[in-house]
Amino acid sequence: MIDQLAALLGKDFVLVGDDRDKWRMDWTGVYAADPIAVLRPRDTAEVAGIMKIADAHDTPVVPVGGNTGLTGGTSGKDMLMISLDRLNDISELDPTGRTATVGAGVILSTLHTAADAHDLIFPLTFGARGSAMIGGVLSTNAGGSNVVRYGNTRDLCLGLEVVTAQGEVMNLMGKLHKDNAGLNLKHLFIGAEGTLGIITRAVVKLHPKPRAYATAMVALQNLSDAVNLLNRLQAASGNAVEAFEYMPRPYIAAHCENFAQASEPFAEKYAENVFLELGATNPHDARRTDDGSVPIQSMLTEILADMLEKGELLDAVIAQNDAQRKDMWKRREDAGEFLFLRKPHVNTDVAVALTDVAPYLAEVTRKLAKLDPGAEEVVVSHLGDGNIHHTAYPTSDDPALHRAIRDLVDQTAVAYRGSFSAEHGVGVSKLGTMAQCKDSAALGAMRAIKSALDPKGLLNPGKVYPAG
Repeated sequence: MIDQLAALLGKDFVLVGDDRDKWRMDWTGVYAADPIAVLRPRDTAEVAGIMKIADAHDTPVVPVGGNTGLTGGTSGKDMLMISLDRLNDISELDPTGRTATVGAGVILSTLHTAADAHDLIFPLTFGARGSAMIGGVLSTNAGGSNVVRYGNTRDLCLGLEVVTAQGEVMNLMGKLHKDNAGLNLKHLFIGAEGTLGIITRAVVKLHPKPRAYATAMVALQNLSDAVNLLNRLQAASGNAVEAFEYMPRPYIAAHCENFAQASEPFAEKYAENVFLELGATNPHDARRTDDGSVPIQSMLTEILADMLEKGELLDAVIAQNDAQRKDMWKRREDAGEFLFLRKPHVNTDVAVALTDVAPYLAEVTRKLAKLDPGAEEVVVSHLGDGNIHHTAYPTSDDPALHRAIRDLVDQTAVAYRGSFSAEHGVGVSKLGTMAQCKDSAALGAMRAIKSALDPKGLLNPGKVYPAG
């Protein structure tokens, strides 16, 4: 099999032995991979050829992009790992149609730069944008910090090219905004974590680059007041809120402890803090007036001043320049750089309705104190869409305790009619929760689809679908 793969790709792109090391551990440092070989195809045809060889030898295949996932989605052993890093071309960027045609190996920040050259944006953004790849963000349906305005990755994708388990190429690469010609297969592969097919190319939507931003940190009396603030900003701005991020006191404190250049957002230390940003694409809202002010920034200032006067906010700091704006963003995007440094930790990713965020977090805190007295927790949240990232620091390395904490966080979300997986996927870390909490009919349908598309179970085995 290795000889056949070397003949297909060239021996320099069939990595064995120590050459595999770069791909053997994901970003968390928790989930390991021990592949037979790491394969680096240059195009879709070579990916298809790999799958035909793997199918002939009944050998499992795990696709990998930037390997920045958090749920063990690329872990495993005795399989072939396909790195899509060489499929990194932006073959077309259409400023008029506002689309880009990209390979699965295009790094997110590279697409950002390419779009920016045309005064456009690909709005998906998060801390790992310098290493995460398009194939990976599609496979997990990543969300990021701008979901409140632009939606998840699913909402930013018009077309896909997918290699099937049998090595066939499925061309779904349309640029259409409407297409009801049968089942929407594109959405089947987005979020499937490489278990149904391997995404090799995509057509993604671009958006106008905001002409001006209004960015602020605010301190709230109660977290439950945040939804009122969000609704007021959306109403006043015509739904121009781009980011609405929750950073409670433990998160701020941990950030300051881990970064020497970090600073407190306010002179006083508050329990409930929100980072928010509005983006103006309308020239009227972005054009400086005679007194030098920018309308969207003035609007934000007026709203926050009014709420401060009424006691609905405790404090507010508005970014006065781009440097201050970047500092505020860095405070949020540094999360992945320090939350996992402390060990042991249990990282979870859930979603609940916006009005349930405050009671949900209060209940989790109470339950965690009973389950593991002395355990600590740090929360950061895409509050605009109810997505909560909860990291617990247990008092021991006991795997049973870690599973219990994960169950506590996930199952409490389900009890609030939420989701135990918001944007990080299922991988292997949430298989237990899938088995316990996913609707049985839905699980049956998922397994049937998997069996139909991948009857040998070769694509990313052991992920997403709990044993039935």
